[in-house]
Amino acid sequence: MESPQDTIADLQKRLRRIEGQVRGIQQMLEEERDCREVVNQISAAGKALEQVGFNLVAAGLTWCVGNPERSRREGYSIDDVQKMFLKLA
Repeated sequence: MESPQDTIADLQKRLRRIEGQVRGIQQMLEEERDCREVVNQISAAGKALEQVGFNLVAAGLTWCVGNPERSRREGYSIDDVQKMFLKLA
């Protein structure tokens, strides 16, 4: 499955931001910050990571619909992409 370079760049940018969030959470724990603040940050990082997954699956679905024969040959049927989506849901 091919993903457009702009999609890959966006996903990498999002992942770097999430990586920073996780480092921030680690720092919050070291500083013994209020657990409500920490939980809020954990929740935000988790939702951001889910968005990365959904964007990746959306790009895959777009590719599969646009290239049905090739996607089947490469093992990416619409059913496979739907299963990936459901793993994230």
